[in-house]
Amino acid sequence: MTRILITGATSGIGEALTKLCAEHNYTVIACGRNEDKLAELDKLKNIETCRFDVTNEEETKAALESIKCDIAVLNAGTCEYVDVNNVEPDMFKRVFDTNIFGVVNVVSALIPSLERGNKIVFVDSLARLLPFPRSQAYGASKAALNYIAKSFEVDLAHKGIKVQTLSPGFVKTPLTDKNDFPMPMVIEAQDAAKYMLDGIFSSRSSVYFPKRFSFIVRFLNLLPEGIQRRLCINMRQKPQNKNNNEKS
Repeated sequence: MTRILITGATSGIGEALTKLCAEHNYTVIACGRNEDKLAELDKLKNIETCRFDVTNEEETKAALESIKCDIAVLNAGTCEYVDVNNVEPDMFKRVFDTNIFGVVNVVSALIPSLERGNKIVFVDSLARLLPFPRSQAYGASKAALNYIAKSFEVDLAHKGIKVQTLSPGFVKTPLTDKNDFPMPMVIEAQDAAKYMLDGIFSSRSSVYFPKRFSFIVRFLNLLPEGIQRRLCINMRQKPQNKNNNEKS
């Protein structure tokens, strides 16, 4: 039976993908930090759990050193937005610690046990394709993650280890519920999980979803930089009037 390891499995699209894979009778190794959520997942058929913090290199290595999987979905990630009037270097570090170094920690721990025919799936984002407002940390981390994935794809080819990227658009999750701006063509986590599962078992090295939104973003990415810049400047929200109610 195919064994699929999923990081960030205790919430959002990671949780939805974990449950969907289990329903399709794949053995899932659900990884995360939330003990209560892992305990819930552990009760479900075809799911094993593994608790560790991806940002802790030693903890990650210890947790994964004896684990074997056929597919590793590196989904754990975070998002914080930049306040241009108060740029916080620590915030950039937090985002990169999870989205980049957390992924590298998992890859480092898994590669020694991967075999020909196994696959590593990197979950980046369509946000990497355009200079979206306030997305300096998140977008940069996902752009870097895509480059890391494509470079690993080259270096692991001779070992027969496949590498794939999944690039989602807006997905309704506890993380995106905090967004205070419109999210065009947002999809539910369960729908994102279906796109992901179909993509993982396809032969494509790059998977973009949802289809309509990803087509638009990829098309805009092909436009001259000046046009891209003007479009993204127009996306910026006007400062809220102090008398306006704050969004929750």
